Amino acid sequence: MYKRVLLKLSGEALAGESGTGIDPVTVDKVVCQLVELAKNKVQIAIVVGGGNFWRGRLGVAMDKVTADHMGMLATIMNALALQDAIEKKGVPTRVQTALSIPSVAEPFILRKALRHFECGRIVIFACGTGNPYFTTDSGAALRAAEIKADVLLMAKNVDGVYDCDPKSNKNAKKLDELTYMDVLNKNIAVMDFTSVTMCMENNIPIVAFGLSDENSIVRAVHGEKIGTIIH
Repeated sequence: MYKRVLLKLSGEALAGESGTGIDPVTVDKVVCQLVELAKNKVQIAIVVGGGNFWRGRLGVAMDKVTADHMGMLATIMNALALQDAIEKKGVPTRVQTALSIPSVAEPFILRKALRHFECGRIVIFACGTGNPYFTTDSGAALRAAEIKADVLLMAKNVDGVYDCDPKSNKNAKKLDELTYMDVLNKNIAVMDFTSVTMCMENNIPIVAFGLSDENSIVRAVHGEKIGTIIH
């Protein structure tokens, strides 16, 4: 069982089947698992995306930096929604942002984040790295390295990593185990290369699994064979 984990949630995952906005049923399923783990003394950090509100590619006619900053603001909405849902179930949280918005959340300060873990709080990191041109995957890998997480959990819309797109190829084969170099050399779409390289350099295993699978977050934290492990 992992003791300190970083969970990467995409914005689309929080939207459920609609793909946009926040689906209360999906959020509740995620939050119930997080609360169970927190009450079992697992230290939990979350990095959340914002794709359910804004995708950078929608702003193709827009300056890239502006579009990326809008995406960071979208992650704050998701972080606050998660915070509200978790605290309603009795577990304290803190939202920390890479952009300074002190009236809404704390700025990211590593020492504070570590102290929150010691006090039994779930820490939700928003705004990615705080820099344009970097994905929230990069933010997840960075924060996982900074807090010295035992594992980076990638909750996805599919139940693991495949050798090709399972949505377009019914013969796609699920890969149970990969090395970091497999992902880099074979250009396997799990997360961007910056994120994979950072995990490799800091020896952080990555577990990619399907969020919709029954009790998948709890099972991943308990080290069950689920999804695809990259190490």
